Amino acid sequence: MSLDQQRPPSSSSSSTSPTRLLTAVTKLLWGPSLPPGLLVSTVRTSWNAAWQLMMSQLAPSDSSGSYTRPASKFFLINNPPSTANLHLYVGLPCPWAHRTLIVRALKGLEDAVPVSIAGPGQDGSWEFTNNRNPSRDKDIPVPGLDNENGCKNLKEVYKLRKGGYSGRATVPMLWDVDNKDVACNESYDIIQFFNSGLNRSARNPDLDLAPVELKGKIEEWNKIIYPNVNNGVYRCGFAQSQEAYDTAVNDLFSKLDMIDDHLGGSRYLCGDTLTLADVCLFTTLIRFDLVYNVLFKCTKKKLLEYPNLHGYMREIYQIPEVAATCNLTAIMDGYYKILFPLNPGSIRPVMPSGCEHEVLLRPHNRESLPSVDRNTPVYIS
Repeated sequence: MSLDQQRPPSSSSSSTSPTRLLTAVTKLLWGPSLPPGLLVSTVRTSWNAAWQLMMSQLAPSDSSGSYTRPASKFFLINNPPSTANLHLYVGLPCPWAHRTLIVRALKGLEDAVPVSIAGPGQDGSWEFTNNRNPSRDKDIPVPGLDNENGCKNLKEVYKLRKGGYSGRATVPMLWDVDNKDVACNESYDIIQFFNSGLNRSARNPDLDLAPVELKGKIEEWNKIIYPNVNNGVYRCGFAQSQEAYDTAVNDLFSKLDMIDDHLGGSRYLCGDTLTLADVCLFTTLIRFDLVYNVLFKCTKKKLLEYPNLHGYMREIYQIPEVAATCNLTAIMDGYYKILFPLNPGSIRPVMPSGCEHEVLLRPHNRESLPSVDRNTPVYIS
């Protein structure tokens, strides 16, 4: 190798970058010393005001600083006919969208309901991109183009509906192709519909994730899991006061403790049968140590410290159709690189060793748990 080849590239083009200019000015003003207290105080005040403004847009809160999740706008009042031409829009970081991918895969609806995967843009919106670096594992989903409408972003898709749309363009979203309209953007409505409304088109029509005899238990669990765990991690991460955070984190871990105890004697939440309640819990658990433990300040315990919850999460992950919906790198990118108010540097930490694919495939031994009678009440409150 010649000396020219070894010489580092010239820095002349980057010498006037904003960072270098700022560094030069600060050295000129106070040399190697720390910035003056007045400057630190001014920057702190300015940043706090900007943070409050950004958080008010990203995560609306009530007067106490508690995160208030905006309600979905499009619910399934009546299920579309089983012959409806539908298209699913999702984003890989989103746990609510992940639910729909899992149920779609478990039921075998990939051909009946095609999917387009959006990626998070720098402004937090969902964008479609021509992915030139697809995953090495062809079975792992990656963001790509809008395969149905050819739009550049999800906002454009929403605006295609009659009368347009000016609200939040959220995932998941089920699109009615023939009527050019949003069929639904409420995740639980979509997974219920996928579970029972498209059996004529499903490869696994006999799989029922919400048996009639378990619907009561499923509803009980959902009433606990949604506010305290699914939304609970967001209540921690998006809290805008210490009081709001303290309340949310106590609610979260008290329920995780209770669920871990329950799973010590029950293979799944409702006994021996995987249900929609398990799907809803799983999409939060798979993200817990990856993202929520650090970025959302859910630091009291890692999921790895819950022997029953971690084994339960691994068992569900080891269902091939479920694992095929999990792109762990995309999940981390979607939080650490996009949620600027929570991580201004956009630096993604290394993946925790307990979240690596090989670790998630370790034996869970949950099949050895004693069978639970479906009719036996489970006291979970």
